[in-house]
Amino acid sequence: MRQAPFEQAHGEEWRAFERFLDAPLLAAPPFPPEEMPRRYRRLCHHLALAADRQYGPELVDRLNLLALRGHHALYANRRRQSQHLVDFLLVGFPSLVRGEWRVLAAAALLFLGPLGGLIAVLQAFPEFVHYLLHPAQIASFHDMYDPANTRLGMREADTSLAMFGFYIWNNVRIGFQTFAGGLLAGLGTVWYLAANGVILGAVAGYVTQIGYGDTFWSFVSGHSAPELGAIVVSGGAGLRLGLAVIAPGNRSRKAALVAAARPAVRLMYGAALMFVLAAFVEAFWSPLTAVPQAAKIGAGLAGWALLLAYFALSGRAGAAR
Repeated sequence: MRQAPFEQAHGEEWRAFERFLDAPLLAAPPFPPEEMPRRYRRLCHHLALAADRQYGPELVDRLNLLALRGHHALYANRRRQSQHLVDFLLVGFPSLVRGEWRVLAAAALLFLGPLGGLIAVLQAFPEFVHYLLHPAQIASFHDMYDPANTRLGMREADTSLAMFGFYIWNNVRIGFQTFAGGLLAGLGTVWYLAANGVILGAVAGYVTQIGYGDTFWSFVSGHSAPELGAIVVSGGAGLRLGLAVIAPGNRSRKAALVAAARPAVRLMYGAALMFVLAAFVEAFWSPLTAVPQAAKIGAGLAGWALLLAYFALSGRAGAAR
C-alpha cells in the first residue's frame, strides 16, 4: 500500500488517539479508556509498517511521537494505579478503620461475644453443642481435627490449591452476606455476625472440650487474625449502611445511603484483601503437622500483634501530612 491510501485508511484513528492523549483538556475522550491498550498496539503496528515500507519521515516521526506519548500514558497510568493500591494499604485502609472505630467495635462485640461465650459454656456443658450443630457436622470436625491426621482441617483427597479456592469462596460469601445485610436496616449484618460467632464458638468450644484443642488451635491460629478481622471489618461496613437506613439525619435515606456507601465500600476492599490472605494461610500453612504446634501458635499470636499494630499505627504520618 502506498503512503497516501495508508494515511487515508488510518488517519482518523491516529487523530482520535491524539485527542485521547489530550483528554484532560477535553470534555469527553474520543473513545472509552479501556480501549487504550488495544489502540496503542495498533498504533505500534502502524509505526512498524510505516518504517518497514519507508514512508516519508514526517509520517514516521509523527507515529513515533504518538507511540512514545501512548507508552508514557499507558504505563504511567498503571504505575499510578499500583501506587494507589500501596497508598490504600499503607495509609487509607488503616486510617479508615480508625475513623470508623465505633461501628467496628459494635461489630466485634456482636461477633466475638457469642464466639467467646460459647467456648466458655461448652467447657462446662459440652452436650449443648447438639442444639447448635448437626450430628454430621460434629462427626466431620472429629475427622478434621483428629491428632492422628497428617494434614489438619483437610480430608485425604483434598489438595492445598483446591482448599485455597474453597476458602476464598467461603470467606467472600461470609463477608458479602455480612456487608449486604446492612441494607436491611442493619438487621442482616447483626444476624450474620452473631450467627457466625455462634457457629465458630460452638466448633472451637466443642473440639477443645473433647481433647482436640492442641490440633484445633494450632490449625486456626495462623489465619485467625486476618479472617476474624475481615469479618469484623465487613460487619462494620454493613452497620455503617444500616445506620444510614435507620438514622439518615437531615438527608433523605437515599442520600444518606450513598454517603455511607463510600467508606463502607472502601472498608470492604480492605476486608477482601484480608480474606484472601487468610485463605492462603489456611490452605498452605495451617494444615501442616510437621511444624511444631508451639511455633504455629506463636506465629498466630504474632499475626494478631501485627494486625493490631497495623490498624493502630499505619498511616498516621501520611494522615498528618
